[in-house]
Amino acid sequence: MLFWILVAVLTAVVAAVLLYPLLRGAKAAENIRAGEAAVYRDQLRELDRDLNGGLITPEEADYARAEIGRRLIAVSAGGPEEAPKPARHHRFTEAFVLLVLPLLGLCLYLTTGRPDLPSQPLEARLENPGNDMAVLIVKAERHLAESPDDGKGWDVLAPIYLRTMRVNDAQLAYRNAIRLLGPSPARLDGLAETLMAVSDGVVTEETRQVLEQSLTLEPDNPRARFYVALSMEQAGRRDEARQAFEALAKQSPADAPWLPLVNQHIAMNGSAPGGADQAPPGANQAAPGNPTQQDVAAAENMNAGDRQQMIRGMVA
Repeated sequence: MLFWILVAVLTAVVAAVLLYPLLRGAKAAENIRAGEAAVYRDQLRELDRDLNGGLITPEEADYARAEIGRRLIAVSAGGPEEAPKPARHHRFTEAFVLLVLPLLGLCLYLTTGRPDLPSQPLEARLENPGNDMAVLIVKAERHLAESPDDGKGWDVLAPIYLRTMRVNDAQLAYRNAIRLLGPSPARLDGLAETLMAVSDGVVTEETRQVLEQSLTLEPDNPRARFYVALSMEQAGRRDEARQAFEALAKQSPADAPWLPLVNQHIAMNGSAPGGADQAPPGANQAAPGNPTQQDVAAAENMNAGDRQQMIRGMVA
């Protein structure tokens, strides 16, 4: 019921706003006529003062009084009884605003809306969030506001923040999870990705330190090894980057989802002057660690943003 009351009030307000310029037209014309009549009356009084002061002759005063009186009569004759009637298109506009627009809006709502849908207050949705990610996040945030030392809650919320690109919140969540639960490869890698997102894909010195800590816990972590190799590439150390990518490719399964991306970076870092780093004849270019022609073409056409998106999607 409250919804329909609000709809009626809003409809009335909108109609009043739209009709106001049309309704005020006649009133404005009446105000103009009243103003002109007041000016002519002032002129008559001033004329009498000039005559009494000897500034004009009686003949001049009579002539001027006759002219001003004629104008005053002309203005007064156009009174309310002779006010121009509203134009026909104004009447159509008023009818359209008062009748057609509300009916059109109601039909549109009944066609595309859900008038039978019961209200869903936030508290009720928090009790039964279902698959609504936004509600799940709000519920988790409320829980952590009451229990800020719940490391498991921060651990669950951090990757969700990262996937929804709330990178500042993700960074805080990862740091809290590491502080409360201790470092782990997954948490450290997530923090590193968050720091990279903040720096537009650049592996900063802080990010490099986080990755090295992750490799200390899990030396064969492909995710951290990839980002370390990427830091070498970004620093201009192409030979070291190529060697790191090649080592990662050789130790990766043949069906590893990150292998095509690794091969692309091998292709980008493997071209030495004069083609000194070209593979020998007969080498299997499709073997793990060797970039294919498709990898090379893809690497040449890929910008930094595309590469960063592939990194997060394939290495994660």
